[in-house]
Amino acid sequence: MTAEVADWEATTGSRPCTPPQASWFEFLLNEPLLEQHLQKYCSDSAPVQLIVQFLEQASKPSLNEQNQVQPPPDNRRNRTLKRLALKVAAHLKWDLDILEKSLTVPVMNMLLNELLCVSKVPAGTKHVDLDLSSLPPTTVMAILLYNRWALRTVVKSSFPVKQPKIGPPQLNIITQMQQEKELTDSILKVLKEQTEDSILVLEAAFHLKKDHYVHTVRTLDLLAAEPGITNGETECSTAGLLIHNEEMQCLVAYDLGAIFYQQGSTKPSAYEKARLNFLKTTELLSRIGPDSVHCMIDKKKLAGYCQACGVLAPPADLGTLQTTPYGKIHCYITLGNYWGLIDVLLEDNITKSLPYHFRQSLLRQLFQKAQTGSSALEEICFRVCICNAVRDVLEGQVIGVRFCQLFLKPTKDKIDFLLEACSKSLRLELASEIEKRNMAVFLKNLCWSLEDLQLVFMVSSHELFMRLLKDEERKLLLDQMRKRSPRVNLCTKPVTTFYDIPASASVSIGQLEHQLILSVEPRRIREILIELHGMTSDRQFWTVSSKWEVPAVYSSVILNIKDNLTRDLVYILMAKGLHCSAIKNFVHAKQLFSACLELVTEFSPKLRQVMINEMLLLDIYTQEATAANSVERPPPELVSRVRGYLEMRIPDVPLRQVLGEECVAFLLNWRENEYLTLQVPASLTQSNPYVKMGQLLAATCKELLGPKESRRTAKDLWETVVQICSLSSQQKRGNDGRVSLIKQRESTLGIMYRSELLSFIKKLREPLVLTILISLFVKLHNIGDDIVNDISAEHISIWPSSIPNLQSVDFEAVAVTMKEVVNYALTINSSNHSWLSTQADIYFATNQYSAALHYYLQAGAVCSDFFNKAVPPDVYTDQVLKRMIKCCSLLNCHTQVAVFCQFLRDVDYMTAFKALQEQNSHDSMDSYYDYIWDVTILEYLTCIL
Repeated sequence: MTAEVADWEATTGSRPCTPPQASWFEFLLNEPLLEQHLQKYCSDSAPVQLIVQFLEQASKPSLNEQNQVQPPPDNRRNRTLKRLALKVAAHLKWDLDILEKSLTVPVMNMLLNELLCVSKVPAGTKHVDLDLSSLPPTTVMAILLYNRWALRTVVKSSFPVKQPKIGPPQLNIITQMQQEKELTDSILKVLKEQTEDSILVLEAAFHLKKDHYVHTVRTLDLLAAEPGITNGETECSTAGLLIHNEEMQCLVAYDLGAIFYQQGSTKPSAYEKARLNFLKTTELLSRIGPDSVHCMIDKKKLAGYCQACGVLAPPADLGTLQTTPYGKIHCYITLGNYWGLIDVLLEDNITKSLPYHFRQSLLRQLFQKAQTGSSALEEICFRVCICNAVRDVLEGQVIGVRFCQLFLKPTKDKIDFLLEACSKSLRLELASEIEKRNMAVFLKNLCWSLEDLQLVFMVSSHELFMRLLKDEERKLLLDQMRKRSPRVNLCTKPVTTFYDIPASASVSIGQLEHQLILSVEPRRIREILIELHGMTSDRQFWTVSSKWEVPAVYSSVILNIKDNLTRDLVYILMAKGLHCSAIKNFVHAKQLFSACLELVTEFSPKLRQVMINEMLLLDIYTQEATAANSVERPPPELVSRVRGYLEMRIPDVPLRQVLGEECVAFLLNWRENEYLTLQVPASLTQSNPYVKMGQLLAATCKELLGPKESRRTAKDLWETVVQICSLSSQQKRGNDGRVSLIKQRESTLGIMYRSELLSFIKKLREPLVLTILISLFVKLHNIGDDIVNDISAEHISIWPSSIPNLQSVDFEAVAVTMKEVVNYALTINSSNHSWLSTQADIYFATNQYSAALHYYLQAGAVCSDFFNKAVPPDVYTDQVLKRMIKCCSLLNCHTQVAVFCQFLRDVDYMTAFKALQEQNSHDSMDSYYDYIWDVTILEYLTCIL
């Protein structure tokens, strides 16, 4: 069978059952009648039927004198019929969704091939070999339409299709259907073979910058009126239907995403390409807006594609995948982090975005994995089952059988997690009354189902139970529980006294211990401990919580107290006070420390001094916390107490190192330099390294204002820090008598370790002290580093310019310390231009040019009112400007290089000219030309543009 006969068979097989009111030959005789006819139809089905009729007649084979089948002649009649079919498609604005819905694959193939023909697509040339940017707009549009349809058809053919029901078998109908199926299969085979070429053609469309034009009824008439006209003359005008480039790219990206997704089943790497194309589609849709006529994409289907691709091809950082519950669950299962599933399901109990069948399917999947023998997965299965059961409770559904099976033997851990899941799944301030009622009924039924009194008490004393059930309901429930078991006597309100619980001593003790952990009121803590010691005398209640931590220097004294109650009380008051101080709850910390001080004053002078010291530290913390919002100096009484602590000489009193650090830092922060340099006892500087360091820093700050000859303390501070950052070599003598070097360690000859010095520095906030320390470490780093990019800092000239023994200094540790000190200083004051410039130099020296440029600009901004004033010349020196120029050059921001060259004292024309010659510039070139004022650079720019 010839191709022409096959085309005719295809079109006849697609003929509609109900023909339009006007016959095809009427339009053939009177072409203007077609446009009038098309305007009458509101639906799209009737015009599509005309396409079938026109192409059927145009492809009808003829018979010669010998009754042999001949291809349809290329005469005026057939050309007109094909043009009429194209006009109908143009009336439908070449909407592939409409055309594909009503036309079979062979008819669509004929229609789009005819479009390629009239659009002057070079015959015999593969589309992938054509340069789309050099072709006329309508030619490009025809190529894109054909290749989009080709990929869409390949994707659609991969879906299962339900066979249409046919009536009684008739030979001619069966034969016709068989022929059409064979023709469709042959076309699909060709399209599938050309899939990769079609993908390349559509990907090339992303590089097109101009808008597109597609043939309309008018342009088709123009082509028919002057067959010899050059195709470009019509297409380059606005005669065609305008389709914006973003709209076309959006459609192309969606179709590419669909084909890559279809290929993913055999080539998993294609899912990543599909994900990127669907993300591009989403981005373009948001830019185009909802008013587009041509970009009609099913957003729900697009969202489904994006979600599926996020699971099948998760991004590298997994951050963007974890934006939906489905993505999070897939991510956790892929990584084997099954515990993460619990949080997702508990969150979904509130949002209710995951359907019931999905959650059940997840549970079945986990049970199947657990059957392989993983004990950890058994616990996960239990928790997932609990989460699903809580979801059923909130929605008023029947609880599953698995939940009931798991709770045949309830335990404390099971009840604990069940109550936790209920609490996290029900936000009382947002939940509906129905959900609250469902949860209340569930908890009541849970109490009835439990036989262990301790488990019943856990549920009935839980906060959620107390808030959901009214007083009357709780009272009624408890009365019923008493009737069921006379031994149970549960209070209807939170327990305040424990003499009314005769049921079980362990339950009473457990509840009291729970309250002991939560309470921060000294009086209540004492009452609870008296109750506990009245119940049992063989327990050490200071061990109830592992979170109660007391420094070892204190605990050794406290645990030697003979009276058990007093020992527990002192230990717990101090542990809770230290915890409150650590979390900046200074009010409760003060109450706890005061109570502890009052208690130990009666029997232990040593512990009394300990508590006085801890209350001093608490007052320092309180003052430093308020100093951020206030410039008022601390009260003289506090300064006097700090001095008194440093000079204190009471034997056998345990002292914490942090107290000495904080006291010296406090004096430096409040500029008590006179005391540190002149009044502090000499013996104290020898025994306390922090006092020694504070004295050197205070003296250096004072000497900055004097002449250079009097800056002796700066040298002492330099030598002290160099000693701290030095290394000591450990040697070992071998069997042969030779000495071999094993390793180098941090030197113990310094007054403190480097980590201790860094911890001390991070307690300082006085700008001048931090500036001195930054300049010291910068100078030390510059001496040890052989790079040409020295780092700048204020007051760097006060330090020595060399070190006698370079090998003894750990310069890697110096570099790390320098960076940490600068970072910390910027957290104290992010507007200090000197620190910002130093940070920029550090980034420049380590080849982090983008960050360096950011901090150079920030340094200029803070000292010029965000460039509303001139930047001081000591901030933007020629060296800084040249570094900024180098940063821009290495970041390929060449236009910015030319702009910065103008700021130099002597304009660097050679660098500017070279930068302007660069073709690959990553900055917005044209927008910077307004900021070039140098006439020489402007003249050069005019010549090269």
